[in-house]
Amino acid sequence: MKKRIILMTMLIGAGMFAQAQQKTSPVGRTSFGIRAGVNFQNITGKDENGNKLENDLLTGFNAGINVEIPVAPQFYIQPGVLYTIKGAKSKDVILGQNINGTLSIAYVEVPLNFIFRPLLGSGHLLLGFGPYVAFGVGGKSKYEGGGSSMSEDIVFKKDVKAGDAGNVVYIKPMDAGANMLFGYEFANKVSFQLNAQLGLTEINPTYEGSSVGQSSQKNTGFGFSIGY
Repeated sequence: MKKRIILMTMLIGAGMFAQAQQKTSPVGRTSFGIRAGVNFQNITGKDENGNKLENDLLTGFNAGINVEIPVAPQFYIQPGVLYTIKGAKSKDVILGQNINGTLSIAYVEVPLNFIFRPLLGSGHLLLGFGPYVAFGVGGKSKYEGGGSSMSEDIVFKKDVKAGDAGNVVYIKPMDAGANMLFGYEFANKVSFQLNAQLGLTEINPTYEGSSVGQSSQKNTGFGFSIGY
């Protein structure tokens, strides 16, 4: 409930600010857009023993809305709200059997990008960067191999107690990091965008009574999207 209230507050605030800018800004008009695309995600870092994670890319997606607010000639602030799938794939050998794992994490993500949008040909070049914060809303962990399969739900929790359920995968409820983007907006307002993302906060929780604390796991990824 708190997450929904925070997101609604941010959306209403962005809309009110956008309307004010649209009335008073001498550098351009505020515009609203939709965007959807494909993610190629991974989880990088170290496991509980301090060994480097050897995960494979997971194909996910993102979709949502954004607002471009002019702040200076050719410069914009672009807040948005996206539904996005992150995670990773893994391969292990257990008791001589190959086990394939898939961790899919669903987030509601709020990016705040700073966009440089110069005229290029009949359209505009898009260059941008900025922070993001994401709130976990669901997901699953699946394992297949040895003629069997298993699926576990993802539970979002920052600190896992000794008595908490053991048949789920725990992930921290919030992720945060940095975005970079490069793209082009055509004269008809359709845009194509390449983006990269680097998670700066650990998504693995702490476990009560655990004697190993070397695990450090972060979301990373890149992808492309189309917007209007």
